[in-house]
Amino acid sequence: MASADSRRVADGGGAGGTFQPYLDTLRQELQQTDPTLLSVVVAVLAVLLTLVFWKLIRSRRSSQRAVLLVGLCDSGKTLLFVRGNSLTLIDLPGHESLRLQFLERFKSSARAIVFVVDSAAFQREVKDVAEFLYQVLIDSMGLKNTPSFLIACNKQDIAMAKSAKLIQQQLEKELNTLRVTRSAAPSTLDSSSTAPAQLGKKGKEFEFSQLPLKVEFLECSAKGGRGDVGSADIQDLEKWLAKIA
Repeated sequence: MASADSRRVADGGGAGGTFQPYLDTLRQELQQTDPTLLSVVVAVLAVLLTLVFWKLIRSRRSSQRAVLLVGLCDSGKTLLFVRGNSLTLIDLPGHESLRLQFLERFKSSARAIVFVVDSAAFQREVKDVAEFLYQVLIDSMGLKNTPSFLIACNKQDIAMAKSAKLIQQQLEKELNTLRVTRSAAPSTLDSSSTAPAQLGKKGKEFEFSQLPLKVEFLECSAKGGRGDVGSADIQDLEKWLAKIA
């Protein structure tokens, strides 16, 4: 949406259509005086109008500066809170009774969503992770400006941690099961909602590549070794945040 607006501003189409009657009136008045003055005034007005529209577009884009950190409790979201970035990082509560409420509150300001997974506890939490992720994906796809989406497989420093590839495969299986059961159940979506009824392509096993938004996976660790020993391994996460800033 922003890029289309930018093109309209660049060629003057948007400004011209709105202010054309005023420009025509001013041109008729100035034509009776100095043609050189007419050219100067029109040029100045065109520059001013372009600047006004450009500022409006920039302010619209800057309103989407938040990166939402979401995930279950104890997934390591708070430890992955990266500072010194031009984006605003918002760590949403992971508790089941609060997470959807806060997601609803902040999702419209999200430029990106980082869904944090505890790679070490993933095997026993996979169903809970998939249920929450299902809702976050549905909400993200329903937004006017679809945010960038990252699944950060945290706690890779722990020996029992699952790889990002395995986590992706298991989540695809769980999400496929969820969409089948939820599509069979009566819809709870508001009739005016633009959110899709289910994820992926009908009649096919679910894969993240089927989504209209790009979902990326990476491995990271808020701690560099067992306990607090060593430095955090979040370079890939920092690079991803810098890319979408």
